[in-house]
Amino acid sequence: MATPPHAPLKDGCPCPPPTGSSSVPVVTCRSRWIPHSERPSLSSCRWRTSPHPKRTPTPKVRPPRSSLQRPRPPINLSSMRRVLLVLLLLLCACATTGEPAGTEATAWAHGFVFADHDGDGRKGIFERGLRGVAVSNGRDVVRTDWRGRWRLPADDDVTFFVVKPRGWMTPVDENGLPRFYRIHRPAGSPDDLKFPGVPPTGALPASIDFPLHRRSEWRDFSVLVFGDPQAYTLQEVDWLGRDVIAELAGTEALFGLSLGDLVGDDLALFEPLNRTIGSLGIPWYNVIGNHDLNLDAIDDAHSDETFERVYGPPTHAFQVGRVHFIVLDDVVYAGRGEDGASGPYAGGLTDDQLVFISGYLAGVRRSDLIVLVMHIPLLGPFPHQVPQRRELMEILSRHPNTLSLSAHMHMQQMHFLGPEDGWTRPEPHPHMNLGTTSGSWWRGAPDEQGIPHATMRCGAPNGYWIFEFDGNDYRARFKAARRPASYQMEIHAPDSTRENASSKTEVVVNFFAGSSHAELEMRVSASGPWLPLEHVERQDPGYAELFEREKSLRPPNGWGLPPRVDSPHIWAAKLPADLPPGTHWLEVRARDRFGAVHHARRPLRVLPAENSD
Repeated sequence: MATPPHAPLKDGCPCPPPTGSSSVPVVTCRSRWIPHSERPSLSSCRWRTSPHPKRTPTPKVRPPRSSLQRPRPPINLSSMRRVLLVLLLLLCACATTGEPAGTEATAWAHGFVFADHDGDGRKGIFERGLRGVAVSNGRDVVRTDWRGRWRLPADDDVTFFVVKPRGWMTPVDENGLPRFYRIHRPAGSPDDLKFPGVPPTGALPASIDFPLHRRSEWRDFSVLVFGDPQAYTLQEVDWLGRDVIAELAGTEALFGLSLGDLVGDDLALFEPLNRTIGSLGIPWYNVIGNHDLNLDAIDDAHSDETFERVYGPPTHAFQVGRVHFIVLDDVVYAGRGEDGASGPYAGGLTDDQLVFISGYLAGVRRSDLIVLVMHIPLLGPFPHQVPQRRELMEILSRHPNTLSLSAHMHMQQMHFLGPEDGWTRPEPHPHMNLGTTSGSWWRGAPDEQGIPHATMRCGAPNGYWIFEFDGNDYRARFKAARRPASYQMEIHAPDSTRENASSKTEVVVNFFAGSSHAELEMRVSASGPWLPLEHVERQDPGYAELFEREKSLRPPNGWGLPPRVDSPHIWAAKLPADLPPGTHWLEVRARDRFGAVHHARRPLRVLPAENSD
């Protein structure tokens, strides 16, 4: 047996066996093989003889092929081509579903979603990526791999954003505005806009990373929802602060939402408005409205430049607990006219938005609650509606627990969408068109604090909504600004009636948050029977009187109250006959669609019957 080229280390020194010896080196240590040039002197090694003689290896002889063995068939090239074609098609299909094709993109964007343990916003070497988090470019939706890495097609006008997952939170700025996005616009926004848009962003970064940090999210949480703060002046921003924000100091809500028309065309008011609402100290998400646009933009694509600079992409999503909020820009702007005047707008959604919604919901658990938030309602007269609501409802119908919210109309009304709107489930889809914090655009006579009463044309006061979520369920209640939480309705009835005329005396109730699913009853005195009221659509008598009274007034902002309209939350009934003379309590109780019961009452004086003589 020939001496191996490298001998095993023995007591720190490998050596060849002594000359003429049949001994073989015995491996008594566990170390490496080293070349001969590194071996020490022969005298430092110990060897022992082996009783076994050298063995000469026997060469292996390949047996002849058996005559019974079947020969290998020739390769069928056409079959291989078919197999390769099938594999290629499967790979293309996987690429289409797992990662969007970037045939029209100029580049691909890459990055990580990671746990930002030190809070510096940069991915450190020991900060792990997060798996399964959704990232989008506004159309395509991908989920991060096991390393937290994502990849999406990019062009020169795109915003990438992460969808906040359950139990995690994105950074927020000093005003509570979430920072969950990265705008890529190398040339920036057009230079001819009155209000500045996005500055040039330069080349696409090598990696776009989204930091997240852990946040405890309980099964139940509450959310503040504002409809149309719509401040046209800095004075109106201050009115919002005194009328609404002041009473919310120390709120326990997890976050807040404004449903568009944050300001009244003056986009420079974004900053003071953000500081006012940001004083609440909670994250605040914002929807774009038709009065938040760059009205001097040439088309719809450039009408959100300032909004995007301040708030980020107008269409995006985020998850809290078992609730998925999808924020939609449903305002389509025609662009400025040739004379430079602002153009018309209408409600609507783009194909990219529908693809985004469908792609995101494909990765959402079916039993979770889906909440769409937008500015223009799904239903209403043109242009105050969304023509694509059928396509939207067909996508949403895959989930049994859904809700959608809007504002814009400066009145409160509840819609329930069914098959005629594309909704395919047996229970209708609830669409809540909420009243506004600005009420009737901050119109009306000033109260004792100098703030316009801003009563909405449906007869409801200005205010906001509080949504309480519990798992995939929710409840909602309206809160009038600077009024007790119990103020949920107004009873309109004469101060007095005659004993023999009570059956002809009508009681009208405006249940501010009422819908066709609400039930209202009234009674006269504690011992009287409860009598049902009928749901009707008609003008609120209190607002009609207010409108006539303030015609001659000049409100502090120069605007009078808007014209009267039929209110969708009016109930009416006649008083019972033969009420005894005296002063009675007229009491109304209302049960909303969530099962909550509200009460209101007022005194009613019944006079003796007039002598017919």
